[in-house]
Amino acid sequence: MSVKTLASEFATYIAELPLVAILRGVTPDEVIGIGEAVRSAGFQVIEVPLNSPDPYSSIRMLAQTVGKEVLVGAGTVLTVEEVRAVADVGGRVIISPNTNVAVIRETKRLGLVSVPGFCTPTEALAAADAGADALKIFPASSLGPEGFKVIAAVMPDLPVLAVGGIAPAAMPEYLDAGISGFGLGSGLYRAGMDCAQVYENAERYVGIYREYVRSVK
Repeated sequence: MSVKTLASEFATYIAELPLVAILRGVTPDEVIGIGEAVRSAGFQVIEVPLNSPDPYSSIRMLAQTVGKEVLVGAGTVLTVEEVRAVADVGGRVIISPNTNVAVIRETKRLGLVSVPGFCTPTEALAAADAGADALKIFPASSLGPEGFKVIAAVMPDLPVLAVGGIAPAAMPEYLDAGISGFGLGSGLYRAGMDCAQVYENAERYVGIYREYVRSVK
């Protein structure tokens, strides 16, 4: 898959449903079931943070099972070496909590999707200049919807996902402020949670997002 096609696929998925499933703490023996649960609810991007148990095995397994239907990638990617390791196991999205220009550039050199984190306009603009495909405001709770409104005028023209402490009820307020979508962690999945509960949580987030879209049309 070419760089352009992969970036376009990500853009299409985010436009359709801008929710990223963050499976922090997931283990290889449960990852397929959990991945299927969020995919069945409509999620099209799944992230396995690298501070999860044996994350590369989980990414490889997801890529081999649901990778034709969703984009599978890694979160908490901090180094160029980690970018390469994720690519080696079939991960296609690189998500970081920070703005590291070297990580972004290596991600794009390998033809992967880059979603770095930022907390200031300076970081957001630097990430865009380095080639990021989307941005992650993290932790979103530190800025909040009103804070994002203040900096929105100087933000680069990229999708912005709010990550960190996003409860379902808070989603409309962030969307009203101009946030494009969300990375969803503990409200969606916590270590040890069964597939049925994850599916229920995922459906709730999807339902609230879709209801919001209907309400503003």
